[in-house]
Amino acid sequence: MVDSEQTVIEGDNSLLIVDDDRPFLTRLARAMETRGYGVRVAESVAEGLAAIDELAPAFAVIDMRLGDGNGLDVVTRLKERRPDARCIVLTGYGNIATAVTAVKLGAFDYLAKPADADEIHAALMAQQGERAQLPENPMSADRVRWEHIQRVYELCSRNVSETARRLNMHRRTLQRILAKRAPR
Repeated sequence: MVDSEQTVIEGDNSLLIVDDDRPFLTRLARAMETRGYGVRVAESVAEGLAAIDELAPAFAVIDMRLGDGNGLDVVTRLKERRPDARCIVLTGYGNIATAVTAVKLGAFDYLAKPADADEIHAALMAQQGERAQLPENPMSADRVRWEHIQRVYELCSRNVSETARRLNMHRRTLQRILAKRAPR
């Protein structure tokens, strides 16, 4: 028997995840399937819009910045096609202005990356006006910084000089950070 907190509310459990970070997308899709969602994935704004036009899901998790545009375009289309859909916007570049814009366009919640499947599931299942609870062991600031550096490093095809330039960091400092183990 599955714990009721691990399953989706009875009814439509379709979930669309739109993110251009393939490893994250794959992990999140698997994790959400184990929680009872019927998952479809898209890696771009164009793929997300096409998936919504094909079948608008009950739930969506959409990255704000995608390779071919802004994830808010996907949120807008989803809310046009299915006003009752619950949509969570994820971003590694959070600020108040973008959070307000996402919510005005119809997003149910706004989470900063890296968010895990438990946080996302809790946000999708939260009642209107209710916020997801703080995780028991939130990531430390050092860990969040390390995760961001790793993400930029991967986006720069593991090029240390380009990563250092984009992070406005000295190359040797970056090399020392990359040589260390991830903080807890």
